[in-house]
Amino acid sequence: MFNRSTSQSEQPAALPGSSAGNNALLQELAVDYMRDKKLRRRWRIAFMLLILLYLFSLLIFSFAGGSGAVARSHTAVVDLYGVIGTEVGVTSDQINRSLRNAFAAENAKGVVIRINSPGGTPVQSAEINEEILRLRAAHPDKPMHAVVTDLAASGGYFVAVAADQIYANRSSLVGSIGVRMDGFGFVDAMQKYGIERRSLTAGENKAILDPFLPVQPAQKAHAERMLDQVHQHFIEAVKNGRGERISQAPEVYSGLFWSGEEAKDLGLVDEFASLDAVARDVIGAEELVNYTIQPNFWEQLSRDFGVSVGMGIARVLGSGWSMR
Repeated sequence: MFNRSTSQSEQPAALPGSSAGNNALLQELAVDYMRDKKLRRRWRIAFMLLILLYLFSLLIFSFAGGSGAVARSHTAVVDLYGVIGTEVGVTSDQINRSLRNAFAAENAKGVVIRINSPGGTPVQSAEINEEILRLRAAHPDKPMHAVVTDLAASGGYFVAVAADQIYANRSSLVGSIGVRMDGFGFVDAMQKYGIERRSLTAGENKAILDPFLPVQPAQKAHAERMLDQVHQHFIEAVKNGRGERISQAPEVYSGLFWSGEEAKDLGLVDEFASLDAVARDVIGAEELVNYTIQPNFWEQLSRDFGVSVGMGIARVLGSGWSMR
């Protein structure tokens, strides 16, 4: 027999299944876990620092921009773009808050509402019109003008007539002073395909203008009277806003719309000018500061929820009306 001592360096490596091998594996896993944990913590700290830096930059920017806007004479601008209503586009609350901020700005020499809108609901349009009139009365030293870009039709024009002056482009589309109620009818299609309508109501007119039932003359006449009333509200607002400047020709209130050039001849607009020209030549403050408020995330979420409920009600009623 040969006896031979083995040095520590020459000891065989621990087998994976042995106790020593398991301890080594656990140690290695523990080291990796701690390394990953530290790395994740560093990334999380870095991410939070970036967010704080971003928010701090926004805060500094807002203070700098606000102080710059207040410190210099300027023309305050509020944009009314798109459909006026609660389902899509802009709401009267959004525009009215923007207008209040614009009028309240100390160094705003005047206010311009820039309009590019096909119209919207009569109530929302009327609320903006009324708020403009109130603000003009509260700030008689600040001129307030409307500038039409591509389109100021129906509810969009309802808003414009509340301004001191209306400016447009020769190719703008202006007018459409009218009210409409839209619906549809499936009566003949149901008869053709043998579809039976089942609707239970309490109140003989609860299913008025139901698209699955024949039109009832009395119900149609009631809806037309209501539309005529709202149309008169629109006409009164136009006459109050435009006064003797607007033509008395009956077609003005017929729902037709015109190019800016024709609209000027009819007295629907005053002059041809862009926003920059109005700020520079009419108000006398060339610098523009936009005061249009955009809805934040929570406001938009709340609005979308309200719209989903409202759309459900509208589907039950089966019709929709607007100033478009």
